[in-house]
Amino acid sequence: MKAYGSKMLVEEANRIRLIGGTGSPYTQKMLALLRYRRIPYSILWDQVEQACQAIGVEPPKPALMPTFLLGSKGSEQAVCDSTPIIRRLEDDYPGRSVLPFDPALAFVDYLIEDFSDEWCTKYMFHYRWHPSEDADNAGTQLPLGFDVTLSDDILAQFKAYFSERQISRLYVVGSNETTAPIIDASYRRFLKAMESHLKSQRYMLGNRPAAGDFGLYGQLTQLVGFDPTPRKLAYELSPRTVAWVDKVVDLSGLEPKPEDWVSLEEQPDSLRELLVEIGRVYTPAQLANAAAVTAGEKTWQCQIDGAEWTQPTFPYQAKCLRYTREAYQLLSASDRSRVDQFLKGTGVEPMLVEDNLS
Repeated sequence: MKAYGSKMLVEEANRIRLIGGTGSPYTQKMLALLRYRRIPYSILWDQVEQACQAIGVEPPKPALMPTFLLGSKGSEQAVCDSTPIIRRLEDDYPGRSVLPFDPALAFVDYLIEDFSDEWCTKYMFHYRWHPSEDADNAGTQLPLGFDVTLSDDILAQFKAYFSERQISRLYVVGSNETTAPIIDASYRRFLKAMESHLKSQRYMLGNRPAAGDFGLYGQLTQLVGFDPTPRKLAYELSPRTVAWVDKVVDLSGLEPKPEDWVSLEEQPDSLRELLVEIGRVYTPAQLANAAAVTAGEKTWQCQIDGAEWTQPTFPYQAKCLRYTREAYQLLSASDRSRVDQFLKGTGVEPMLVEDNLS
């Protein structure tokens, strides 16, 4: 019994702690990744600042979900950017990697993850708060996700607060009456690209998931499983995506092999459909936003998919573009050539060229 108790203490000490919300796509992204990688964890479903205060840890700024408490207990650091956390976990927990071994393939995976985190979240936020049916659903379910015992009166107060606050912030992701058709058309093309690709292989880059898969999965948990309007579209346009989301929730039983990655040169044409959508909508947004950051402008505007798009400047997304370019430059000359050949004609290429901001 004593040995068993000691083992339990060791397991608890090795368990990663995080704070998240059921309606947070990034929380779902990281939970699925932890399950696949068989990394022990415990999650606290709570508001980040409140939970950090209760634990005695300084919350991250900004306090976003999920927040990981990394380091030894008592000297933990609260961090919340999923992309670098994934890379840190690769160093701390060897095996069952979600980063392709081929640098060129890993770069394409990085593009998919970045698109998932920074553009697909526009789908999620737009559908959650723009259609009235979806806003009503989210206003009710999000508070209950933290506490199902809320009284009806308190729930009504939280619903009013959540809904008013989030609907008023739609402009932050560029969602408005002018851009709504652009977002909707992009989501529909994205679903069709997913449907086509999943006919060819189980995951984006082969028969094992990469970081980009988990990025897409996180957003899709909400689009397919939480919000009524995008859920209906997903069932109509891509039943394979719906089934895929149901499986990626827990891939702990998958036994990946190195050969499960499909080389860049052997990827099906359907993968290019996804890259073409990235080039069509995400590239112009990233270039315009980064140019505005450089110029010190508070808003940016550009043509996306034939319509005028305007939204506040987002410094973090300018950093994302810089990280993408740095990752591209770190490739060897031969790997850059392979990436260039693969991306040719997708529209992604301008994101990789430094002078596009001048």
